[in-house]
Amino acid sequence: MYTNIQQISGGITAPNGFLASGVCCGLKTSGNDLAIIYSQKSSVAAAVFTANRFQAAPISISKQHLASASTIQAIVANSGCANCATGEQGLKDAQRMTEVVAAGINISADSVLVASTGKIGTFLMMDRIETGINNALSLLAKDGNLSAAEAIMTTDTRPKQAAVELIIQGKQVRIGGMAKGAGMIAPNMATMLAFLTTDAVLPRELLASMLQEAVNVSFNSITIDGDTSTNDMVAILANGASGVVMNELELNIFQTGLNLVCLELAAMMVKDAEGATKLIRIHIKNAPDQDKGRKIGLSIANSTLVKCAMFGADPNWGRILAAIGNAGVEIDLKDVDIYVDRLQLVKNSCATGFDPSLAHQLLSANEIELTVDMKQGTQEAIVLGCDITEEYVSFNAHYST
Repeated sequence: MYTNIQQISGGITAPNGFLASGVCCGLKTSGNDLAIIYSQKSSVAAAVFTANRFQAAPISISKQHLASASTIQAIVANSGCANCATGEQGLKDAQRMTEVVAAGINISADSVLVASTGKIGTFLMMDRIETGINNALSLLAKDGNLSAAEAIMTTDTRPKQAAVELIIQGKQVRIGGMAKGAGMIAPNMATMLAFLTTDAVLPRELLASMLQEAVNVSFNSITIDGDTSTNDMVAILANGASGVVMNELELNIFQTGLNLVCLELAAMMVKDAEGATKLIRIHIKNAPDQDKGRKIGLSIANSTLVKCAMFGADPNWGRILAAIGNAGVEIDLKDVDIYVDRLQLVKNSCATGFDPSLAHQLLSANEIELTVDMKQGTQEAIVLGCDITEEYVSFNAHYST
């Protein structure tokens, strides 16, 4: 970690020139349900969208606006309704949301991104949405980060925010973010929204590549239940308010800071997973390459049997080995070592004769560290997952009823 990176408060509005707000407009039974993020200066933008081919209306509109506009200045997001599987009306409603925001701050509608999250198959209550947008615009403020983070929550139990400050060329450069997600979390975007801001000076193409790298090591390296949803996106705005143009070394520092913000938000999602009791950090060491390591880690994290074992604090290492073998990665599996914390369970793909009571004790913690040494190369990957509980099954058995 660079010494000139410091975690700070402020979330999405920590960088200079950004305001936010969150309001209740009646899309949910209680709490804030509509958020606006606004840059006082025109911003370059980049985004990563869900890999699910059945994509919601706001995804289509946001993709169009990113393609057509040279700059983006605002994001509007609602919870309580996904605006998915809503046909042409859904597209018109998503576009209308951007138009109402644009009219209120005198910018072009294609300079606004839109996002929605909630139940699939219902239409937005546009009269409430339009009133909510106008209320939110009147409340935009530097300290509006918390209300905005609360407004995008669905099954989340708490808002998710993170920010860092970098000292570059003796000046402050900040990165902030907020996110939502507690279920249907899987790589290539899942049922999650994440919005990021920075006051760094960055060209659009470089911003896009840096966002993709940050997403790969964070949001694409977490899983709750292996499902990928229809509405999900990560977007970043860079308004250049710091005035700092970075050289190659300084860009590396910025990338580290961006990764850190995304990793913090990703970890918050897994810790807040529906019904989960444990965060599982899976460290794949000495893999042939990072991609293979990540695939192995995700195979372990997505295994229902491994999740059940983690919930019961059962050191059933055979399930972990089976998940490794089920990852679809062509490597030699005869020399795999597996550890829970520092206790070795498996050596060269065979049991070590470990103390099961000690293993049970280690697996009973709220955060579990599993390490898999592939002994097949020099690359590593870290994947975050969670256990599965009766509460998760009960919640998702009655989500729409």
